[in-house]
Amino acid sequence: MRFGMIAENPLEWAALKSGLVPTPMFDGWGTAFGRALATASDLGIFEALKDGPRSGSAVANACGTDAGATERLMNMMVASRYLKERNGEYALSGLSRKWLLADAPGSIKGMISMKALEWKWIDQFDEFVRTGTPLDVHGSMSPADWSLYQNGMRAQATFIAGTVARKTPMPAGAREMIDIGGSHGYFSVAFCRRYPELRATVFDLPAAVDQAAPILAREGMGDRVVHQAGDALTDDLGEERYDLVFMMSLVHHFDDATNRRLVARAARALRPGGVLAIGEVIRSARPAQAGFINAFFDFYFALTSEAGTWNYAEMADWCTAAGLRPRNPIGLGPGNAVGIQVADR
Repeated sequence: MRFGMIAENPLEWAALKSGLVPTPMFDGWGTAFGRALATASDLGIFEALKDGPRSGSAVANACGTDAGATERLMNMMVASRYLKERNGEYALSGLSRKWLLADAPGSIKGMISMKALEWKWIDQFDEFVRTGTPLDVHGSMSPADWSLYQNGMRAQATFIAGTVARKTPMPAGAREMIDIGGSHGYFSVAFCRRYPELRATVFDLPAAVDQAAPILAREGMGDRVVHQAGDALTDDLGEERYDLVFMMSLVHHFDDATNRRLVARAARALRPGGVLAIGEVIRSARPAQAGFINAFFDFYFALTSEAGTWNYAEMADWCTAAGLRPRNPIGLGPGNAVGIQVADR
């Protein structure tokens, strides 16, 4: 998957193909539109149209915003196919109704709101490249930041949790799993809904659990999926306690030595016959083979999490060193940019 200018007619396609269009000039507008979309979402413009068409001034009144500026922003959403306009009234498009309403089954509203937090980090790209010094994002987030982060990550999990639960091997008769760094708990929810006898402990930092607890509560899983606050690098995970140790989007936070210690701790927590599953964006072996997602997140996580992404061979080596038997990796999503390294005890 790549990002960039998209031709809307044959003439534009030919112009882009010719190489005569200065595409970097236009690519730079991507973040500007993202901010406009986030503004419309956060101010409640899409929610104000949930029940039917309204004039621009009516939407502005409902949102408590300036009528002229609101209408101009809505016109931008019309041009981008997020809204429709007819005879001075605006309405949701199928695109915005499906993805941007808070109560839509596949809502990504939380992801859009989380962009405000990510833009603060992205603003540090230049300083990171100059100095190589990463940000300590988890150590510097406020409670409000943690809330944005948890809701954004929960929205993101909507699209992959079911596939992860289906593709991850589960030992026969499994009863207990631990989801390390699982925050919002939706991956554990997906596993437990698939396996009725399974119970899950979602283990994460105290600040994460504080903001993620209400998100998990909405799933109505009761005591089958519960939070435990702590630090997986130092707190006791137990021995031979779990049938599945699951870690999604976690190892990019740590360097090689730390991940080796973490995987060794996870291996000790597994029962004989248990499974360790490490899910991550996968670093490609060569830059020319990388999709945009792989390359971007390797850079982004190096900025925000001090390490960056890892490849399957590296993750398998951690497992082998911990006495586990790695399996063939499992690809997920478009282009297998995300995958799971599985290992058995």
